[in-house]
Amino acid sequence: MSAPTVTVAGEALVDVVLGDTVREVPGGSPANVALGLARLGCDVEFATRLGDDERGRRIVDHLEASGVRFAPGSLGADRTSTATVRLGDGGQPRYEFDIVWDLADLPGTPAWLHVGSIAAFLRPGADTVLEAARRTAAAGGAVSFDPNVRPALLGSRSEALARVEELAALAAVVKLSDEDAAWLWPGADPDAVLDRLLALGAGLAVVTVGAGGSVLATEGARVAVPAERTAVVDTVGAGDTYSAALVRQLTRQSDTQDDGPPHVRTRLRDLDHASLTELGRACSRAAAVTVGRRGADLPYTADLSTDADRSVDADRSVDADRSANADRSTGADRSTGADRSTGADRSTDAPTTTVG
Repeated sequence: MSAPTVTVAGEALVDVVLGDTVREVPGGSPANVALGLARLGCDVEFATRLGDDERGRRIVDHLEASGVRFAPGSLGADRTSTATVRLGDGGQPRYEFDIVWDLADLPGTPAWLHVGSIAAFLRPGADTVLEAARRTAAAGGAVSFDPNVRPALLGSRSEALARVEELAALAAVVKLSDEDAAWLWPGADPDAVLDRLLALGAGLAVVTVGAGGSVLATEGARVAVPAERTAVVDTVGAGDTYSAALVRQLTRQSDTQDDGPPHVRTRLRDLDHASLTELGRACSRAAAVTVGRRGADLPYTADLSTDADRSVDADRSVDADRSANADRSTGADRSTGADRSTGADRSTDAPTTTVG
């Protein structure tokens, strides 16, 4: 069976990167996910809102060069949004946004819809995103959701949490960072957050913990997967790379139009420890390629094949032992396991700082 087309609905903008020189590069979390999916061989449609200006055309050229198709109505905004990026210690980004978000109604109902980030929260476009998720789930499509919260652009925490839980209840897959989780559910450990997302109805829930890797959970299995070891240039786009790799791996496994919710959720719940570990490693490997490069330069399939060949011995000797220990751990062990980053580690990570 063929893999479905993935529709990504969300913002695209230009990152104005400050440093020794000022660089302007295409960005935006959903745009990065669309880029990553296309580079991994997925058929991708991107529904967004851009100005018909120099910055907007730069984004279009950038994404189309990797095979992304734009949905009708994606052009026509008054201006293209921007994010001013300052890189801190360790290449971690801090953002200041100039964004107005609206979205035309999608021309059809996606087989697989990916949503998240600013587009899921900032009105009026956020309401269109929510309606698209409702329509997709009701028609038997699959929804994946990465909140990638930007507190400075959101309303109250309670309003943001209500939107997160509404979208999570529609989603087959929810992935978020530990910093997202800490902001949305203060005081809750990652296992409690995963439990909440699964209770809402997600078939697969993932929390990434920066340099500590990621934790993937279904109703029947939960594993901690270490981050891939790599020299970090900067972490821009790492979390988006993880999301793209996650969706790509899952859409390869079935024809979602014939296997929609609740069937997708059922299939995800059947993933065992070994399958979750393999999935987490593939996503960590992809994210490691991105952090080893300057900017959100997400990997192509060929990049991952080369990296996998070169790192297989290290994977078997180091990561396999760690993941095996995580697989055997109890729920209490998992919440305190060495594969998780400490509070001090997480406090130094930016919202998109996810290497694993």
